[in-house]
Amino acid sequence: MIGRDIRALRAARNLTLKELAQATGRSLGWISQAERGLSQPSMKDLRALARIFDVPLSMFFGSTDGPEEERGRVVRASARREIGERDEGLIEALVSPDLTDEFEVIHSTFLPGSALDAPKQRATTEVAYLVSGRLDVFIGDQRFIIEAGDSFRIKGSEYRWANPYRDPAYAIWVISPPVY
Repeated sequence: MIGRDIRALRAARNLTLKELAQATGRSLGWISQAERGLSQPSMKDLRALARIFDVPLSMFFGSTDGPEEERGRVVRASARREIGERDEGLIEALVSPDLTDEFEVIHSTFLPGSALDAPKQRATTEVAYLVSGRLDVFIGDQRFIIEAGDSFRIKGSEYRWANPYRDPAYAIWVISPPVY
């Protein structure tokens, strides 16, 4: 599982095996073997990969156990990989079985009173559906109040968010290409 994630993250960032090998200080052969599950990355390797890919270390961990017929197809709620609290007040979990698709699906929880104050910008197309709660979303210079049942798209623009409301907001995101 870790190997497939490394390969998917490398591809999403348009890195060659050679470039990743240089960035990690590992051989090209070792990177290739790690991606194919023939070598097991150490914690030091995983920390380096998390830094290079700009993902939380927790991305490489989580429950992947389940019946053989479900692996790669079904993700039980209890087996979702938490991908860390990347921003204060934001908790995210991977809904996709892995990172090998052209997109990823993320479940986000925006805690009451939390906000992303500094704008972010990614070379992605993202569509979010707000399952419950309310969320203020800023795309470029525009502010939108998003309510349960609403959806929005961010396409390479600067964005930020705030949940100044009393209840948590829950959203499902589809992000292409995968960034986690």
